[in-house]
Amino acid sequence: MSPRCLPDVNVWVALLDEAHVFHAQALAFIERRRLKIATCALVENGVVRVLNLPGYSRLGPVGFAPVAGKLAEICASLDHEFWPCDVSLREAGRVNWPRVMGHNQITDVYLLALAVSRQGCLVTLDHGVALSAVPGAMPRHLEHL
Repeated sequence: MSPRCLPDVNVWVALLDEAHVFHAQALAFIERRRLKIATCALVENGVVRVLNLPGYSRLGPVGFAPVAGKLAEICASLDHEFWPCDVSLREAGRVNWPRVMGHNQITDVYLLALAVSRQGCLVTLDHGVALSAVPGAMPRHLEHL
């Protein structure tokens, strides 16, 4: 049985932006047969935020409602599950802090910890995510596109 996949913000942005350099990879991922995906508030909020940054696109912000609507449409068309953000990085043993190399890794580490807690798989374009940052994380918990 394949694990439920938690695509990170960058995967969703690549999927929703046809001009994104990784759009084809994100599209191939989302079109897999029998794909089971998950989202969480952190990812959903991040996608809406990034696609509406004033400098993101030469065309300007996409609009909050259209991005949220497209997320809802895609999730409704797939085997989707919403995961509450119920993992705390304050919890002893949740993160191997010496393996976190900078502030830019906090969200990735959190999403990996959430995926591990749900026996799922974080899907990312970021090759800097270290399995060793989350105790119990195995190669099956992380997929790079």
